[in-house]
Amino acid sequence: MRYLIWLLRAILFLVFLGFAIKNDQPVVLHYILGYEWHTSLILALLLFFAAGMVVGVLAVLNNILRQRREIAMLKRELRLKSKLVNESDLNSPGM
Repeated sequence: MRYLIWLLRAILFLVFLGFAIKNDQPVVLHYILGYEWHTSLILALLLFFAAGMVVGVLAVLNNILRQRREIAMLKRELRLKSKLVNESDLNSPGM
């Protein structure tokens, strides 16, 4: 299974490499107020893909941090309850 995953990764890398090699034409991106950016197509695509990934990570970061805080709180509560149960077992009269 591990070799199959590495094979799929290699194939995907080669597909993306071929895409990058075939799309190296220069493009001009026009901004407001007459600003322009001259770059290759693949660089522009890579930049906007990376920017999209950053926006996506930032969008879920708050949710992930909130869940981690909740998990930590629940673990503390579980440890406290476990400690109380153990102490009550020690304090109860033996059979």
